[in-house]
Amino acid sequence: MPSVLIVVSEHGYWGEECIEPLTTLDSAGVDVTVATPSGSPPEIDERSVDPDEVGADAAERFREIHETDERLNDPIPTAAAEADDYDAVVFPGGHGTEWDVNQDSHSRTLLWEAVASEDGVALVVCHAVGILAFTRDDNGDFLVAGRDVTGFPNEWEEGIVDEHDRMPDGRKLPYWVEDEVRAAGAQWDAELDSDTSVTVDGDLITARGPPSSSEAAETLLAELGVETTA
Repeated sequence: MPSVLIVVSEHGYWGEECIEPLTTLDSAGVDVTVATPSGSPPEIDERSVDPDEVGADAAERFREIHETDERLNDPIPTAAAEADDYDAVVFPGGHGTEWDVNQDSHSRTLLWEAVASEDGVALVVCHAVGILAFTRDDNGDFLVAGRDVTGFPNEWEEGIVDEHDRMPDGRKLPYWVEDEVRAAGAQWDAELDSDTSVTVDGDLITARGPPSSSEAAETLLAELGVETTA
């Protein structure tokens, strides 16, 4: 069975965007390893386990897995990971990625090597799509230049931050994902008229946000050639 590395934020990952791929891959028999930039356990964005935000059942499920999954509680540091050791690398979203995963040189290397390798593939979800604005190939060109991608759109961000780009918890958003990824040369389409948005361009899969997490995980399994039972 394939093996997959999931790179998770220590500054606040969105529950559904990590838990859905994690459990979907588990159910398919995929061997999953979790990494964080420093090797410390990731933090979950409390809004993503708020019953008023995601529903009581989902909130309870996401929190339970966050607290009890051994891989989430004992991750490896990204510096200790090699993309060649895995068939795919997954980057769940959450605003927290803007402060650590997207800025982590080792995470960027994992992304680049997964996409550039002959057999690898990468899945990048929601705010983690911002890592594409900072990842360059061996020639110094942006990895995302000319690629079709989706991700967390400005239209949604406008409903979260205030007029000074401050988050509900008071932190200032360092950048808007759509703006930065477009500036790096991506062909951006968040498909705002669709319930979900998952885009495949070569060995790069991108997903728009939480509701697209399950579809993204199934798309990854298909790209890996893993058959699932309906």
